[in-house]
Amino acid sequence: MSDEEHHFESKADAGASKTYPQQAGTIRKGGHIVIKNRACKVVEVSTSKTGKHGHAKCHFVAIDIFNGKKLEDIVPSSHNCDVPHVSRTDYQLIDISEDGFVSLLTENGNTKDDLKLPTDDNLLTQIKDGFAEGKDLVVSVMSAMGEEQICALKDIGPK
Repeated sequence: MSDEEHHFESKADAGASKTYPQQAGTIRKGGHIVIKNRACKVVEVSTSKTGKHGHAKCHFVAIDIFNGKKLEDIVPSSHNCDVPHVSRTDYQLIDISEDGFVSLLTENGNTKDDLKLPTDDNLLTQIKDGFAEGKDLVVSVMSAMGEEQICALKDIGPK
């Protein structure tokens, strides 16, 4: 046996994949898909018939769930597409810092300080105004493929 020490890099996640494969023909409008390495919500799907020597093709029109950009992709319906694991978590808003970061309270009582305020102006003003008025706010954070963003706001009454 060797006397060498083995060092393994530890990762923060459990090694779970950020995406899972799904056959292109089974992805429907309202579902999620990865296009150009971006997590997107499908807004339109059209399927073409098979050609003389080929597969039926699915034409996806989707909107990036984080920046709102429209992306398109055409995939043979029998091939697999990557589908992102998209999750939503609610956190209570504790504080907004001057540099645009928010401090959030997690369910287990810890704080989460690595999220920026959303870029959507309407949501941004709602959060800032509600916080300035001293309201108790709960924000919904959408996360997919290692990215997180505040996507919704709930008012649960005054503090």
